[in-house]
Amino acid sequence: MHLAEIFGANVRRVRLERGMTLESLATEADLAYSYLGGIERGQRNPSLHVVERIAHVLESDPAALFCRTQTPEK
Repeated sequence: MHLAEIFGANVRRVRLERGMTLESLATEADLAYSYLGGIERGQRNPSLHVVERIAHVLESDPAALFCRTQTPEK
């Protein structure tokens, strides 16, 4: 799994744990809905500024969003 895919999977996982929709996260992070969807699918490479904005809204450590999870995603 590539780093963009790991980041996207973690953003999705944390977003769902927080009970947020893709649209609400995009709105709060001031990102386009389609762009954030591409990030979650591992198809986009966000800038560090965008990573910080997403992490801030998710109340998560930016570095933690790049870590592989202990259990593989299905």
